[in-house]
Amino acid sequence: MKAHLQKKSDLKPSSFPEKELDKATIRFAGDSGDGMQLTGTRFSSTSVLAGNDVISFPDYPAEIRAPAGTLAGVSAFDLSFSSSEIYTTADYLEVLVAMNPAALKANLKDLEKGGILIVNSDSFSENDLRKADYKENPLESEELNDYRVVQIPITKLTLKAVEETGLSHKDGARCKNFFALGVVKWLFIRPLHQTIEWIIEKFKRPEIAKANELALQAGYNYAITVELFHARYHVPPAVLPSGDYRQITGSQAIALGCVAASCSSGLTLLYASYPITPASDILHELAQYKNFGIKTIQAEDEIAAISSSIGSAFGGKLAITGTSGPGLDLKSEAIGYAVMTELPVVVLNIQRGGPSTGLPTKSEQTDLLAAMYGRHGEAPVPVLAPATPGDCFYIVLDAFRLALKYMTPVIVLSDGGISNASEPWKIPDENKIPNMKPDFHSEKENFSPYQRNQETLARNWAIPGTPGLEHRLGGLEKDSVTGEISYDPENHERMVFLRDEKIKRIKNDLPPIEIIGAEKNEILVISWGSVYGPTFSAIEELQEQGYPVSMIQLRYLYPFQKNLGDVLKNFDKVLVPEMNLGQLSSLLRAEFLVDTIPFAKVQGRPFLISEIRNRILELIDKK
Repeated sequence: MKAHLQKKSDLKPSSFPEKELDKATIRFAGDSGDGMQLTGTRFSSTSVLAGNDVISFPDYPAEIRAPAGTLAGVSAFDLSFSSSEIYTTADYLEVLVAMNPAALKANLKDLEKGGILIVNSDSFSENDLRKADYKENPLESEELNDYRVVQIPITKLTLKAVEETGLSHKDGARCKNFFALGVVKWLFIRPLHQTIEWIIEKFKRPEIAKANELALQAGYNYAITVELFHARYHVPPAVLPSGDYRQITGSQAIALGCVAASCSSGLTLLYASYPITPASDILHELAQYKNFGIKTIQAEDEIAAISSSIGSAFGGKLAITGTSGPGLDLKSEAIGYAVMTELPVVVLNIQRGGPSTGLPTKSEQTDLLAAMYGRHGEAPVPVLAPATPGDCFYIVLDAFRLALKYMTPVIVLSDGGISNASEPWKIPDENKIPNMKPDFHSEKENFSPYQRNQETLARNWAIPGTPGLEHRLGGLEKDSVTGEISYDPENHERMVFLRDEKIKRIKNDLPPIEIIGAEKNEILVISWGSVYGPTFSAIEELQEQGYPVSMIQLRYLYPFQKNLGDVLKNFDKVLVPEMNLGQLSSLLRAEFLVDTIPFAKVQGRPFLISEIRNRILELIDKK
């Protein structure tokens, strides 16, 4: 039966013309229980295996257990796949799959005019329309006249397809996401066998696996036999740098970076975290790597989590903790403690919408100033930020490198837009991962934990319990020589300046800034974090059209790279798009006295390429 299904899935009826596209963007949208994330992930995987460059972005509802069919409960999954390198999903969709009226209402504005709209017509009853705040059925009005509407009774057809498995009406209807996936796979000339193999492996109950397989095939066959579409579409493989690739999310890349750091340093890694959206995925990922000696702790609260990490660093282990949003606030006192004890702890903050519990499933970049200044006393901490999901791997490695070399906590600011998104990732050569084996202090003569490396100002790291190297650490100020508790005013000031200078010296260890475009130009756009994707896409397009614009992406937010000040002097205007009210812009103004132009977006949604492109064009026109 499996071979028969695979053979049928490869049919390409000549009655349907095939059109070649350079790029396509699809959104699957439905209720949070409709399996849209799973559907989008499976289509993404198929596209990666087809050789396309793929960027995906899941959009989870912020409301916990919102009533089914309501606007608050809509879940969506975007994916763009292309025959060339891409860096973000497109501004507008070519295809929208809406499983109910709420999904249609929440997402229709993002579908381009003339785009394909696939709807589950079974979910447009009077009650469904009422829950989505529709006064009349949009399928029967003129509201959808600008789109190519394809109405399919997906629920009924799914139930009929899975009838032979004997599943209940409820369980059978849950397979409708695979029916929709089958339709879209036919539309974009994608094979079924990869997904069928995954279904068989994923679902342990044979009747569930069989039902999903039948629903997938039924959707594909329905698209073949019913003339719903004018054509099928083919997106050729992308030409990417040679190497082995895998699809990866930001959370997965962070986890792999932790494993690589543990292997490279020779230290056991302990990850301590309290479950919080969207950082929880990192805990789930790292728990799978016990075979590499990775230890994970699900702590009872945020304070216990970072305290466990500080304790493991004191004991000579590789220490890391993670959180999101308000969790960083709860960790702030202990981060100050790690600053005072000068222990290497990496703190992950997967930023989300705030303040307070705010928008827990939506993305923002509103924690930069908290990472910089959100501690009492003078407690400087290096701050790093990845640009893409795959870049999370390298940023985590760099965070550990700096933490170990300079004996300091390091904060990594990712965000929901990076953590949940995925892309093809070139698997790195393990032989090129930097050696991070620490140089533990072993000399017993005249030992003090506050003796320092004269180049980095990092203090000694001695393993507790080593004979002759007994010492204690704590939150009270220490004598700069002996390490004993000291309340001497001059000593306190000396230690404050030492810790500050130590962090500032990190800039000597950072690569110079790379400028995308001319080194001297009319406009420089500075981005950080997940704003990289839409910014780079806009810059690439404008540069091809001859506009005088350049770009830099900041991965090191404190301290800044040494040549940043010189770079800024070569541009007439500096635009800083960020998903906050101008936090990086304020830091750049204060540090370099440059009249930066902030460009804020705080909707819990990523920037569109067009938003950044249009803002740049406005600045050029104002010259």
